[in-house]
Amino acid sequence: MAKAISLAAQAGAAGEVPVGAVIIGPDGDCLAEGENRRERERDPTAHAEILALKAASQVIQSWRLQDCILYVTLEPCPMCAGAIIQARISLLVYGASDPKTGAVRTVLNLPDSPCSFHKLAVISGIQEARCRQQLQTWFAHRRGQHKQQKSDPAPQREDYFFPSNTD
Repeated sequence: MAKAISLAAQAGAAGEVPVGAVIIGPDGDCLAEGENRRERERDPTAHAEILALKAASQVIQSWRLQDCILYVTLEPCPMCAGAIIQARISLLVYGASDPKTGAVRTVLNLPDSPCSFHKLAVISGIQEARCRQQLQTWFAHRRGQHKQQKSDPAPQREDYFFPSNTD
């Protein structure tokens, strides 16, 4: 989880929502990692989990990632939860729950749903306080930036003003 948290910090520093993911193979070695890259790649699917799944599949030359463990700092969204199930990950370990879009235990429970053919083992709350604080700090900073931008006066330019009606 420490590596996933480090990846999340890198994503946050690059202007992305700070989420990191690491996939450990059956032999205990790190197969792949990912960090959010949606803004940088202008790709709505560039979530940390998806990027890690793609990279791990390339390493082992199979889309089936059974006997692999995925560590991620935030509970996966519906897209990522579906991809994790499709990849047949054996164990998902995540840090902070996501009360808005969590699709593993919080809002939805895709792994235990009747539509899930693969039974995914899940461990939640690993380094939860650290993962949650990382996200909360990033979002607080982001809100502060937006607030500052709104309070800065617009540059004074002639074309901002409409001519007065003198009739």
